[in-house]
Amino acid sequence: MKSPLPTRCLTQQLLKLGVAPDGVLLVHAAFSRTGPVEGGPGGLIDALREALGSDGTLVMPSMSDDDEHPFDPRETPCRGMGVVADTFWRLPGVLRSDSPHAFAAIGPAAVAITAPHPPEFPHGINSPVARVYERDGQVLLLGVGHDANTTVHLAESLAGVRYRRSKYVTLLKDGKQQRLDYREIDHCCENFNLVDEWLERGNLQQRGTVGYGQARLMRARDIIKMACSRLREDETVFLHPKGVCGECDEARKSPNAFGSP
Repeated sequence: MKSPLPTRCLTQQLLKLGVAPDGVLLVHAAFSRTGPVEGGPGGLIDALREALGSDGTLVMPSMSDDDEHPFDPRETPCRGMGVVADTFWRLPGVLRSDSPHAFAAIGPAAVAITAPHPPEFPHGINSPVARVYERDGQVLLLGVGHDANTTVHLAESLAGVRYRRSKYVTLLKDGKQQRLDYREIDHCCENFNLVDEWLERGNLQQRGTVGYGQARLMRARDIIKMACSRLREDETVFLHPKGVCGECDEARKSPNAFGSP
């Protein structure tokens, strides 16, 4: 059985990997592959904050798992984002955006990053993930691959891809529940893992160990640059061929989309 690692060890690992003190850092984490850590998920968060320093801003996804009920940033869990993210938004001083596609943040840029954003464009130019990109933030993947990397969805939006899937969320307006139907740039996301090779070919991604898990660190702007370049060459690069994946097939069949050999 593995012994829990002290948070100071993780902080050293994060700094060695290249986490920029005083910067903006968007983290996607799977604690089951990173721990055990002294203090549990909270200990990992402490290590991340220590690496960033008092002038750094830590950001995590905080999306609702429930489309049927209105989102409440003070109550709605985000268990689908993992125990680290679901622990993070509950901590004192952490801000959480008021959207079913919420992100949470703490630090000097937290107010701006968690400002209101339209629920029908979860990862568009007016979204928390875009605000990390605009601030030249870094993206850290802890125990997960690029298939969990929401910044790649921003690249799809900026590249103007035409595929969509039908989605809905439930909002609370004037005290009444209201269903919002929209079409989101979405698919199974498995092929986001192509970004690994693209970044490493350009020496734009650092790999290392944080805790007991594999970590990847990169600039959001490098993700956007590489992914947008590929999407301009082939708009379907992240979609499986027809008949392989139901979610990708649904995206291909959406209005104004296209066919692909």
